[in-house]
Amino acid sequence: MRSLETARTTCEQYHPGLGKALEEIDLTDREQVGSPVIALFRDHGGAGLLVPAAFGGRGADPVDAVRVMRALGSYSPSLAAAATMHHFTAAMLYSLAGRADGLTVAQRDLLAGVVPGRKLMASGWAEGRTQQNILAPAVTAKPADGGYLLNGAKKPCSLSRSMDLLTASVTVPGADGQPELAVALVTADTPGITVHPFWGNSALAAAESDEVRLTDVFVPEELVLRTTADGEGPDRLSEMQSAGFVWFELLISAGYTGAAAALVQRVLEQARGSLTDRAALVVRAESAHLLLEGTARAVRDGDLAGEEAVAAVLVARYAAQETLSGAADLALELLGGMDFIRSPEGSLLAAAVRPLAFHPPSRTSTAGPLLAYADGSPLVLS
Repeated sequence: MRSLETARTTCEQYHPGLGKALEEIDLTDREQVGSPVIALFRDHGGAGLLVPAAFGGRGADPVDAVRVMRALGSYSPSLAAAATMHHFTAAMLYSLAGRADGLTVAQRDLLAGVVPGRKLMASGWAEGRTQQNILAPAVTAKPADGGYLLNGAKKPCSLSRSMDLLTASVTVPGADGQPELAVALVTADTPGITVHPFWGNSALAAAESDEVRLTDVFVPEELVLRTTADGEGPDRLSEMQSAGFVWFELLISAGYTGAAAALVQRVLEQARGSLTDRAALVVRAESAHLLLEGTARAVRDGDLAGEEAVAAVLVARYAAQETLSGAADLALELLGGMDFIRSPEGSLLAAAVRPLAFHPPSRTSTAGPLLAYADGSPLVLS
C-alpha cells in the first residue's frame, strides 16, 4: 500500500537498515519470546527517535513518529509495542528536561548518555493497570537518607529484559508537604530490581512484557525529577500529563495500524476477494491511519493543545481501535480458510491488532469524562 510504503520510507530515514534487517527474519520468529527484534531496534538507533537534538537524538515530530511506529508495527507488532514504551518515556523525560528549573548534574548526565549508549528505557508508570491513569504512580517511594526506597511492581512491563533504565512514577512530599508527582530514574542493574515471567499470550510475545519487581530499590534524590509546580497534586491533568497522554495514545495506536496494514497488504498481494471487498478493506485500514496522522499533524502544528489535544487523540484512538478490529476480521476472512490452515502469519497479525483495546484508558473509564468534555466541562481523567 502506498501509505505503508511512505511509513516505511520514513522509518528508513530515521533507522537506516532496520526494516531490511527485520524482514530477513520470518514473521513468526520475529514475534516469539527471545526474538532479536529489540536488539535490532537498539542497534539501528531506535533509542534516539524522540530524543531532542541537544541530547544527541533525532527529535522527530508527531507526524514522523506516527509513521515510524506504523512501519515498525507492520514489521513486528511486538517491537512496536515495546518501542512505544521507550518513546513515550523519552518524550516525557526530555520535556521535563526543558523546564525552566532544569536538571541536576546527575539527571543531565544520565539523559545525555541514552542516545550514544543506545540505552532503552522501560516505563514503570501505571500503564497496564486496569482503569488507571497512565501517569499515576505505580511504585511507592519511602524517604531514605539521601534519596528514596522504591517498592512495587509493574506488570506487564515491556522491555523488561532489555531495559537499561527504568523510569517509575512516584509520589514524594512537595515543598509545602503536599504530595507531588515525580519520576525516579533507576538503572536496570540497581540491587532490588528483578524480572519475573508474566506474559502468557503468543500475541506480542517478543515485546518482553514481563513483571518487574522493585524491592527496597534505592534511588538518590538527584535522580528524582519533580514534575509538578505551584503545589499541584499528582492527580491533576497538568500540561506535562497532557503531553504524556497525547504521545502515548498516538504512538501505541500507530503501531497497531501497522500490524493491520501488513495484514491488508497480504490480501492485496494475493488479490483475495472481490474488488469491492478489497476496496472496503483498504478504506477501513486507511481511515484509521489517516485519522491518527491527521491528529498528530494538528498537535505538531499547534492546532491542538492541552485538554483539547487529549480529547482529540482519545477519540482518534477509540475510532481506530474499532475500525482496525473490523479490518483485521475482514482481511482474515478474505485470505480464506486454506491460508489460515497453511500459515500462522495471517492469524498472528490479526491477533496482534486486538490488544489496542486493552491499553489505558479504556473506553469505559473515559465515557463519562469525554461526554462531559463534549458538553463543555473540563476533561478530568483518573
